[in-house]
Amino acid sequence: MTENTQQQPASTPELPTQYAPAEVEGTLYERWVGRGYFEADAKSDKTPYTVVIPPPNVTGSLHMGHAFEHTLIDALTRRKRMQGYETLWQPGMDHAGIATQNVVERELAKEGKSRHDLGREAFVERVWQWKAESGGQIQGQMRRLGEGVAWSRDRFTMDEGLSRAVRSVFKKMYDDGLIYRAERIINWCPRCLTAISDIEVDYQDDEGELVSLKYGEGDETLVVATTRAETMLGDTAVAVHPDDERYAHLIGKRIKLPLTDRTIPVVADTHVDPEFGTGAVKVTPAHDPNDFAIGQRHGLESIEVLDERGIITVHGPFQGLDRFEARSAIVAALRAEGRIVAEKRPYTHSVGHCSRCRTTLEPRVSLQWWVKVEPLAKAAGDAVREGKVAIHPADMTQRYYDWVDNMHDWCISRQLWWGHRIPVWHGPNGEMVAVGPDEEPPAGEGWEQDPDVLDTWFSSGLWPFSTLGWPEQTPDLEKFYSTDVLVTGYDLMFFWVARMMMFGLYAMDGEPPFRTVAFHGMVRDEFGKKMSKSAGNTVNPLDWMDTYGSDAVRFTLARGANPGTDVPIGEDWVQASRNFANKIWNATRFALMNGATVEGGLPSAEELSAADRWILSRLNKTVADVDAFYDDYQFAKLSDALYHFAWDEVFDWYVELSKTTYFAGGDQAKVSARVLGEVLDVSLRLLHPVMPFVTEALWTTLTGRESVVVADWPADSGFRDEAAEREIELVQRLVTEVRRFRSDQGLQPGQKVPARLDLTGTSLAPHEAAIRQLLRLQPEGESFSATATLPVAGATVALDLSGTIDVAAERKRLAKDLAAAEKEKAQAEAKLGNEAFLAKAPDQVVDKIRGRLSSAEADIARITNQLAGLPAA
Repeated sequence: MTENTQQQPASTPELPTQYAPAEVEGTLYERWVGRGYFEADAKSDKTPYTVVIPPPNVTGSLHMGHAFEHTLIDALTRRKRMQGYETLWQPGMDHAGIATQNVVERELAKEGKSRHDLGREAFVERVWQWKAESGGQIQGQMRRLGEGVAWSRDRFTMDEGLSRAVRSVFKKMYDDGLIYRAERIINWCPRCLTAISDIEVDYQDDEGELVSLKYGEGDETLVVATTRAETMLGDTAVAVHPDDERYAHLIGKRIKLPLTDRTIPVVADTHVDPEFGTGAVKVTPAHDPNDFAIGQRHGLESIEVLDERGIITVHGPFQGLDRFEARSAIVAALRAEGRIVAEKRPYTHSVGHCSRCRTTLEPRVSLQWWVKVEPLAKAAGDAVREGKVAIHPADMTQRYYDWVDNMHDWCISRQLWWGHRIPVWHGPNGEMVAVGPDEEPPAGEGWEQDPDVLDTWFSSGLWPFSTLGWPEQTPDLEKFYSTDVLVTGYDLMFFWVARMMMFGLYAMDGEPPFRTVAFHGMVRDEFGKKMSKSAGNTVNPLDWMDTYGSDAVRFTLARGANPGTDVPIGEDWVQASRNFANKIWNATRFALMNGATVEGGLPSAEELSAADRWILSRLNKTVADVDAFYDDYQFAKLSDALYHFAWDEVFDWYVELSKTTYFAGGDQAKVSARVLGEVLDVSLRLLHPVMPFVTEALWTTLTGRESVVVADWPADSGFRDEAAEREIELVQRLVTEVRRFRSDQGLQPGQKVPARLDLTGTSLAPHEAAIRQLLRLQPEGESFSATATLPVAGATVALDLSGTIDVAAERKRLAKDLAAAEKEKAQAEAKLGNEAFLAKAPDQVVDKIRGRLSSAEADIARITNQLAGLPAA
């Protein structure tokens, strides 16, 4: 065990009778920050441990997902700090291009203005003003949760240093041929008026219509089906499979496109599935990604018929109509011409929506900036394959490979004003010059900077090294890169993790941005459903913190955190965690009132009672288990281990077993007081990373030392006493069985019963006083009459229940329960003995019946014993 060299205060420390989180949390947190506990020093000779925060959006507030993820990171970093590492948890925020621009544009709309009324420069200034006044409220909420981040290092993806990093990596990639400009089909949001990357598209099932249209005339007729009839105005071909004999005579010919004065060719392309629908598809290269690819292969014209707001632009009766208005009008016009072959309504199909504003997206040909990802993605995959980066849990690894091995070039330009403006200048004669942070842009008439900004994920992809001062070779970068672990949701594997891997390996000479990626799941409601405002099941973690304390919220979240698995959470569970915090408080208060101390070394093994040796053995086993679980990112398991050790073994058993010693006084009481002090000291340190506030208040009171934040992490001393563990297990078995019997007989927990204990030949004899105390057993007395005898753990407990229960009524109740159990057993045995049933029934049904049989047999044995233990009628 560890020794505490600092002496306790001379007087017995006192704690309030109840734990009031609101009265201590804020004060404790500001004390920690004021003392600089969470800061990190690049000049330190300690081994570094670095974690970057997944930067929350500047528009955001603390939601349950943040609270969950931040609790896990805080637990990791608090433990490492206690283990003596130079620990950096890097905080910061993301400028969140589209989301932030939308917020400020809504504010302007309230004033009857748009960003165009202000102009680009004034609008960007307005966004900075909004950030200063309203952005970043999440930081104060992070303090409420107790997050040990290095606040002096707080970064923002648009601050000067990170902007320099963005321009540097863009210039380097442009010069290396990894960034290029090209006209491609992209996802376009008619509301946000910007391109959206593939992974920012949310697909959902929408109800629409499937319309089959007849193109051409007479023998040269083809039928195609579409859910977007309005795009037929931009069709430049019909495609069929080259081996489809039905259309062999049409390949290469031109047919009439309805509602227009154009004819379009019939082309043969292997992309077409001849078994799907009619085997013929309309080709609109400007408004469909698959059609765009067909158009590229066949040199087809690309005709835009929808503008950036989704308005029809072609001449004719449909010009100026919104895309959805045009859809109905065009179907009506085709119906009037007899071109509608079939209509299906409603037709449910998957439709892409903007992840920011939920608007239905439009595929659209557009001139954009792209990252050539093939070499970068290969490096990102190889880093995991070669063991440079570990993915946890391991079963997420294949999902990662599936993404990076099949990644498409990344559209990085956004048609916004808020964000990192693309550092490319265009000249009057089509010249393009990428400008690095230390370079002057070209001057002269006709030179203008590209109007687009970079995708938000471009700058956040640089986060692990840009926050440490790159591109300069700073002491921070040398000390704290690569980071040790990235803790993030599996939903960000594609958005963020893969991009950080690509950028880190590219910019940092093959050094990955982190050594481990620990994926967690999503927080869901208590029924396992996704939390959403529309479902009305979202929970503000601050409300629960106000009611139950931050520790209760943190412990609940950590206790549900199995790697890569979604986490259901309900208020009942937070209440249970609050009860646990209260239990810790009350038990420590009891211990202090009874002399628990950390002063001096531990007594020798010869001085310790069996209960003392047992709890110290269990304590060291818990230290070892918790360490192993932390190293495997098993937060649920380590939380459970701490809960059951503290509540079950320390508070429910050791404290109760030791009460007779305390009350008796003398040298043994002093020994047990020192052992209890040791157990509480180590337990509070083990609990601290997950429950920082209550453990700080209790540990500093118990030990008289400065802060548990900077205390040593407990080490497993190797002390084990299997004999003592077996001895106390016998005590637990006896007490548990007698308690169960008392409960079955309807006795109240505090009701005292005369009893005779025969502990001869067992190791239970030294514990008779504690056993009587735990079971509320009185001495037998002169009039004692054993009406129930229980053989347990090699001992015999005789109870005098006369006058405490109605024996006849109890026999009648138990006989009824026994009959029900026997009936259940007979029914289960009959089904399991039926070969025909076993041959047809699913395995899970058979297993369930076997479970019912086992349960019935256990009930029969229990009830039979209860009947045997009752006094004679």
